[in-house]
Amino acid sequence: MSRKRATRTPIDPLSHSRFAQRLLTAQPQLKAEFAAEGPWTREAMRAFVAGQPQQTEPQLHAVLRALRQRVMLRLLARDLLREADLAEVCATTTALAQVTIQAALDWLVPRLEADLGVPSSDQGEHQHLIVVGMGKLGGGELNVSSDIDLIFLYPEEGETRGAGAGHGHGGQEHGGRSLSNHEFFTRLGRRLIAALAEPTEDGQVFRVDMRLRPWGEAGPLAASFDALEQYLVAQGREWERYAWIKGRALTGEAADEPAWDSQSDSGWNAHSDSGWNARSALGAIVRPFVYRKYLDFGAFAAMRDLHAQIRAEVARRDLADHIKLGPGGIREIEFIAQAFQLIRGGRDAGLQARATLRVLALLAERRILPEDAAAQLADSYVFLRQLEHRLQYLDDAQTHTLPGDPADRALIAESMGFASWTAFAAALDAHRERVSQQFEQVFSTQAAPQHALASLWQGGQDGHEDLLRNGAESATGERLQALGFASGADLAARLRAIGESTRYADLPESSRGRFDLLVPRLIELAAARENPDATLDRCLRLIETISRRAAYLALLDEHPQALAKLAELVSASSWAADYLNLHPVVLDELLDARVATIEPDWREFGNALRTQMMAFAGDPERQMDLLREAHHAQSFRLLVQDLAGVLTVERLADHLSDLADCVLQVVLELCWTQLRTRHCEIPRFAVIAYGKLGGKELGYASDLDIIFLHDDPHEAAPANYAKLAARINNWLNARTGAGVLFETDLRLRPDGAAGLLVSSVDAFGHYQRDSAWVWEHQALTRARYCAGDATVGALFEQTRREILCTPRDPAKLREDVLAMRQRMLEGHPNKSELFDLKHDRGGMVDIEFIVQYLVLAHAGRHAALTANDGNIALLRLAADLGLIARDLSDAVRDAYRDYRRRQHALRLNGAQYARVPHEEVSTQIEATRALWRAVFGTDSF
Repeated sequence: MSRKRATRTPIDPLSHSRFAQRLLTAQPQLKAEFAAEGPWTREAMRAFVAGQPQQTEPQLHAVLRALRQRVMLRLLARDLLREADLAEVCATTTALAQVTIQAALDWLVPRLEADLGVPSSDQGEHQHLIVVGMGKLGGGELNVSSDIDLIFLYPEEGETRGAGAGHGHGGQEHGGRSLSNHEFFTRLGRRLIAALAEPTEDGQVFRVDMRLRPWGEAGPLAASFDALEQYLVAQGREWERYAWIKGRALTGEAADEPAWDSQSDSGWNAHSDSGWNARSALGAIVRPFVYRKYLDFGAFAAMRDLHAQIRAEVARRDLADHIKLGPGGIREIEFIAQAFQLIRGGRDAGLQARATLRVLALLAERRILPEDAAAQLADSYVFLRQLEHRLQYLDDAQTHTLPGDPADRALIAESMGFASWTAFAAALDAHRERVSQQFEQVFSTQAAPQHALASLWQGGQDGHEDLLRNGAESATGERLQALGFASGADLAARLRAIGESTRYADLPESSRGRFDLLVPRLIELAAARENPDATLDRCLRLIETISRRAAYLALLDEHPQALAKLAELVSASSWAADYLNLHPVVLDELLDARVATIEPDWREFGNALRTQMMAFAGDPERQMDLLREAHHAQSFRLLVQDLAGVLTVERLADHLSDLADCVLQVVLELCWTQLRTRHCEIPRFAVIAYGKLGGKELGYASDLDIIFLHDDPHEAAPANYAKLAARINNWLNARTGAGVLFETDLRLRPDGAAGLLVSSVDAFGHYQRDSAWVWEHQALTRARYCAGDATVGALFEQTRREILCTPRDPAKLREDVLAMRQRMLEGHPNKSELFDLKHDRGGMVDIEFIVQYLVLAHAGRHAALTANDGNIALLRLAADLGLIARDLSDAVRDAYRDYRRRQHALRLNGAQYARVPHEEVSTQIEATRALWRAVFGTDSF
């Protein structure tokens, strides 16, 4: 046998497999498999089966076993010669399982239906057996001598119809009696298992393990979808969530192709736009069981418990040399990947993949795992899986244990590319040590000692008096005061009230335990801040809010660095504390230390958002929640950077405006695809931003001033675009469990609230030229295209420039602008002795009116003024054009920046009004009023 070898040191595959030696001794004609080029493909496997005689059931069994023999011989030769990588080995073995299962069903089903009748629903619909592959079979990662974990399902209960009389192909007399679907599929399942697993002179195809089915070995062999759902809802256990991650339908309408390390693998996240089908129905049952809608950090504890049970069993059975279950083995890598899937997969559908290597890559892409850690785990996974296969090639045995025999050790070392067992063992130990270290880092299995301040919350241990729950909190207050809290007694009373509250008493024991661990740590963290009382108060409010969501308590308990960052944020901003209370789902953003420095990539954000929306096509309520959660999370990332001093107010506003633009674009696309009456694929429709969004001065809680335009002559366009605009507005405003996306104001459209929801670009232009008030032209100075069809956006920008460049009577314009400013001032009275940064004379609104007047008065001669570059840039341009004095321009630009910074800081700390003492901003006020006098020729209105 001559084969090109991929390794420097040639090896003889036959010498590394006693299984192959025995098989070729019995069937020397199979030696051709060692010389064959290329892998066995799924198509070749099907062709082989189709070309063999299968008149009887024993012949079927023989054909399936003959296929396995041929596939295994070629596979082990290609693998040991390093001509096949791990992906090929696993994909080939998985394909073998799926082809043989389907071939057996193709033979068995028509014969059983001829004997027993066609299984049907009560509505007469033909029912099919759906074989679900679990474990590595489901993940497309099957090893070469594995058993296969199967579950048999069928969509609906019912009975067989049209049963034949007499003797059936299975040798049993049926006599035309109808059977329940359950009985039919149970019989079919037994014969399928026999076709695969019954030992014959040719061996087996695969050993079959059915213990993962509902109720395990005590449960029925086949179950309907309804029975599966009832079981998962009522009795499904935590380890079964872990098991179902890799579950994949192999046959029937629900069949799903495997995806080794493939980006096409979406797990149970499958939807159909064509109504009910078995795959989407099965996914709708399994997906909510496996993947929670919230961040499920409680999965860490569940996985830790499961792993502890496995390690105890490993120790009991002395399985230290077990490369799957032992320390640093394959299972620990799978646990790491799947723990993060269970935690985050409900919110990030992209993580609902099955193959371990693909999941590790996704975790690195999302920065959930450090890239180097994910790369090391992937490298170790490939090493361990290749070792697993070489152990199994020896005797075709399902083994994961390192051999003790020196000869076998030498064979394994050589097949792994090492000169000696010692060199191989050193490499194996290094891999297992790295895996163990990563596992410990992720799961933090060491119990933390009791916190030094625990007695402040629990009232002490070992029989000490319970200070909080017995009412004698004075000692606690004194200790809090000694730690730096100004109101120690008040805080002690607050802690006591929490401990005696119904909310606390009703918590599950596990949640109460985590709560008890968090409180003393928060006391310590708050004491280290400059405002300890406020910090602790805000922290306590937050953990009370989240206490009924075990996942959030678990997140903070499992990640001390996140808890410390939380205390830092709420100390710096009461608004941040309120935001977290409203949207605790963003807490997981605290897990990434880089969140304070990463520059947003809005193209990437938009694409990721579209991917999420596609993953939940057909579920608009879930899409609305995910949109809100994504927006809240991104806003929170910006807030972290803002409080860290990374962003200027101007840069923050740019980012928040870009975020709103991105969300508007995705919402528009979604709403259009869901509109049943749409008359074209891409709507000739645009969203126009006014106000703070238009001027790119958006704040965290700003509403959106927007209007809708179209440029479409189709007769259905007005009605369809009106529906689209109404739907967009609803998607933005609707309050769901995840909150509100944006409050919107549509009153700046032509004719205001009385006008059409959507106007054509031509109608908009006519309105602006013939009917609009001066204040509407003032608003137009800050308007811009922000989402939708760019061609429509360009037409709007052209119309906007034409309107702004229209020659105006300066005296009449001045009169109208001053009158509008007077009305605005009257609408925002300030009865305090403080200066209102926005509305009072000499404040931000005065500066904005000055800029708007300069644009409307002079754009006819200086078209550059129509650029929507913001007030600061336009003030500089006006000075460059000689319209205002340079020194006044510089002073007012500085004043505007200062006003915005002060306003922003006040809002971050919960101020209802942006007001400060006059003396703090007297210079800025005087500069603004001086420019007002220079532009308008008066200090009054």
